[in-house]
Amino acid sequence: MKLQVFSSALLALLLAACSTYEGGYSNSGYRTSSCYDCGVVQDINSYSGERRATGAGAVAGAIVGGAIGSQVGSGDGKKAATVAGAVVGGIAGHNIEKNAGGTWHEVTVRMDDGRVVVVTQDDLNGVRVGSRVVVRDGRARLR
Repeated sequence: MKLQVFSSALLALLLAACSTYEGGYSNSGYRTSSCYDCGVVQDINSYSGERRATGAGAVAGAIVGGAIGSQVGSGDGKKAATVAGAVVGGIAGHNIEKNAGGTWHEVTVRMDDGRVVVVTQDDLNGVRVGSRVVVRDGRARLR
């Protein structure tokens, strides 16, 4: 009999230790959920003029330039034209990317989980310092 009481108490204690309830219920009785992509705008820096190039323009330009250069000449001349086309295309693509122009904004967002995220976007669409936003696809949007 004592063994049965002891094993029942031990089982109850083990099951209680496995509980993962952390609260978090609202008055409605439903558990509140946090938004992984949500946060508050901490800072906005606006820039105009040349942008920092990511390299994508240079790569795309080199591919296009190399493809066009390969259509010229034959033999070693064709190889030289391909290389020259890739180099010129890479330089042109880099400069096009840098000079895409206009104004862009670096938006610093402190996410709900404490992370800090900086996104670069062309327009703010009403986003201001202190705005509650959701960050998706590299953009901060009003929530």
